[in-house]
Amino acid sequence: MNSVDPFRLVVTGGGTGGHTYPALTAVRTLQARLAGEGRALETLWIGTADGLEARVAPAEGIAFTSVVTGKIRRSKNPLKLASPANVKDMARVPLGVMQARRAIEEFRPDVVLATGGYVAVPAGLAARLCRRPLVLHEQTVRLGLANRKLATSASRICVSSESTLQLLSESARQVAVVTGNPVRPEVLAGDPDRAVQALQLWGFNRELPTVYVTGGAQGSQQINELVAEVLPWLLQGANLIHQCGPANVEGLRARVAGLPADLAGRYYLAGFVGPELPDVLALADVVVSRSGAGTLAELTALGKPAVFVPLASAAGNEQAHNARHLQEAGAAVALEGEVTPERLRDALGPLLADADLRWGMAERARAYGRPDAADRLVDEILAAAAGKPVTGEAGRCGVPSLPR
Repeated sequence: MNSVDPFRLVVTGGGTGGHTYPALTAVRTLQARLAGEGRALETLWIGTADGLEARVAPAEGIAFTSVVTGKIRRSKNPLKLASPANVKDMARVPLGVMQARRAIEEFRPDVVLATGGYVAVPAGLAARLCRRPLVLHEQTVRLGLANRKLATSASRICVSSESTLQLLSESARQVAVVTGNPVRPEVLAGDPDRAVQALQLWGFNRELPTVYVTGGAQGSQQINELVAEVLPWLLQGANLIHQCGPANVEGLRARVAGLPADLAGRYYLAGFVGPELPDVLALADVVVSRSGAGTLAELTALGKPAVFVPLASAAGNEQAHNARHLQEAGAAVALEGEVTPERLRDALGPLLADADLRWGMAERARAYGRPDAADRLVDEILAAAAGKPVTGEAGRCGVPSLPR
């Protein structure tokens, strides 16, 4: 291939933001890297018609094609795995492989990047059939179901945590590289003063720590309820930005209507935090949130102390594993099981009262974070395309050991 020829990349993965946005960040980073070398990038995204990627890819000017796939409904009971719904969906996978194989044969990529989600399985299998290098990226501590199915086909398995390595088979470990989980560059460029200006936080006391509470784009009823129960206590010692989900704003506003004026001035309630998010994160001294892989990547890259309330229904209980992993390193607090307002207060109280405790937790989180994860992933994509083997050095240059 001539060095001025465009680099051709197939991306597959999606369904949720946790799979979609790391892939998008990798595409942007690869495009910038190639542009600096005078080369163009041509990308084709293989996804599902109803996944998040079907909206994100076209909006970013990325060619998109959809394939059918099947969702495996997990169960601890092996007999339930053979449910009619699972059998029906698994029967769709061969058709998805045929569709993906046709797309890959026509596009002729230099490499295929798979970031997880059910659609990654047919596209990843098609990459093997077409003899194209396959790079997997795993966002969570444990390999997701799709990446487990594709591990034997991969040229490289890029993982977000060193702790993942010991969970891999010996053969998978031979091609594993610790890169971290790509974080959108804009998240790392926040400014606390811009948050105050944009959100008009004139009642905030900047001598007090600021807590940012979020339950994701739609909010979390569980987290909202916990915060509402401890709100008067919390506002005595902190400012609070509470992203509660668009459907929950009016109900929460009614519940807090009786707050004293000075406390009310320290409480900012929002249904959704959009472009201001990087600035809000820069202002925050402590974050209360779910513990999805993307959230962990952002908070550790920024070095933010966090209290995590894992989503109990997350696939494979991955959020609990993520949160526990950081708690064991002293880089966060994980509230698992039945979470009461008292437990939230006990977790937040010491952090709000002790700046040195926040600083220590921030440093341990930052040591785990990888703001350069997208560049590391791009390194591996380019190496796989060039046919370079994975070396021991490559595997060791990833995330450092967590300080105790």
